[in-house]
Amino acid sequence: MFADRATIRVEAGKGGAGSVSFRREKYVPKGGPDGGDGGHGGSVILLVDENVRTLLDFQAEKRYRATPGAPGSSQRSSGRDGGDLVIKIPPGTHVTDADTGEALADLVEPGTTWVAAAGGKGGRGNARFATATNQAPRRADPGLPGEARTLDLELKLVADVGLVGFPNAGKSTLLSSVSAARPKIADYPFTTLRPVLGVVRFDEENAFVLEDIPGLIEGASKGKGLGHEFLRHIERNRILAFIVDATAEDPAGALAVLERELAAWSEELPTKPRLLILSKADLLPPGEADERARALGGFALSAVTGHGLDEFRERVRAALDAARRAEQPDPT
Repeated sequence: MFADRATIRVEAGKGGAGSVSFRREKYVPKGGPDGGDGGHGGSVILLVDENVRTLLDFQAEKRYRATPGAPGSSQRSSGRDGGDLVIKIPPGTHVTDADTGEALADLVEPGTTWVAAAGGKGGRGNARFATATNQAPRRADPGLPGEARTLDLELKLVADVGLVGFPNAGKSTLLSSVSAARPKIADYPFTTLRPVLGVVRFDEENAFVLEDIPGLIEGASKGKGLGHEFLRHIERNRILAFIVDATAEDPAGALAVLERELAAWSEELPTKPRLLILSKADLLPPGEADERARALGGFALSAVTGHGLDEFRERVRAALDAARRAEQPDPT
């Protein structure tokens, strides 16, 4: 089961109370205050873990609490700090405050941590309040409460190349032909109901991640069909590969609809590097699909016969190399 949305409650630990204590020893009649500070409450921390793929675990468990700090004690002994609670999340998780709608964090890189709720500070013991004019203070601070908030988690998958196209355009067939992924393939619309990732290898050391996005239809950006549920995943892709059926009556018109839907969803999507692929080349007379593709500035392939698959890999390699160079900071 794939889950890409969840709402959770995170509650940090309360700080421990400071202690009111006085030194009591047989030959020290005026030992003075020796109450220690309370320990700090534990924080709730989100950790990006590449081994976590979905937000499914958060469907069952909704509340996460860190432990409170322990109170201070005599002999200026501070209370033990509460333990932090670390929650593992998948790369590409976007965090929003559920109450205000404020975007809080965008957690992409594995190993990244973010404090979702900070623990409360421990209270000061009465030893902290001793002065020349108040040598026996009976005051201590209570521990401060930890932060608590409700968070909306939204997963936007991280992939190098996203396959974008209408239902039954051949996206899933292409993915299964070049990777070990096995998406559902059938001759009716919307067989892909969730994004599917596959690893495509150039050679033993180099590979890229390819993502099959559920099929879009005209009006998807406004909520029509199933594709609008997954348009947000495309935002993470370095490169967009538009897949258009070579046997379509108007491939150029189909491409224009796809581009229009992506632009309506996000003004950033049209600026991403792109490839245009006419699929199902085997259903046309030899060479015809290639001619149609060249006229549109793309290339044709057939996942059934293997025609164009090597060109697909090489074009992706070149596009990824260019994208990575563009992402590097200018040395000047």
